[in-house]
Amino acid sequence: MEKEILEILKSLDQGQNKIASKLDETYEIVRALEHSAQINKAEHDKMANDIIHIKGDVEGLRKDLSTVEIVTANNYADIARLKSIK
Repeated sequence: MEKEILEILKSLDQGQNKIASKLDETYEIVRALEHSAQINKAEHDKMANDIIHIKGDVEGLRKDLSTVEIVTANNYADIARLKSIK
């Protein structure tokens, strides 16, 4: 009877060791996933910042293009006026 109890206790101890090992493994996986999530967030923040800068550059280019269109239209009007003088 004592042998059977000892075997049961040994079996329980081995089971606890396996559970502890699995918990440690799970903890390491969670830590790795957390680190990966932090890296992804940093990359996402950098991309969002880059997009904001690109948006500002595009808006500046649009304003410059509008100015070029206005100046070009004025130049065409001046050219038409000069041609009509002939």
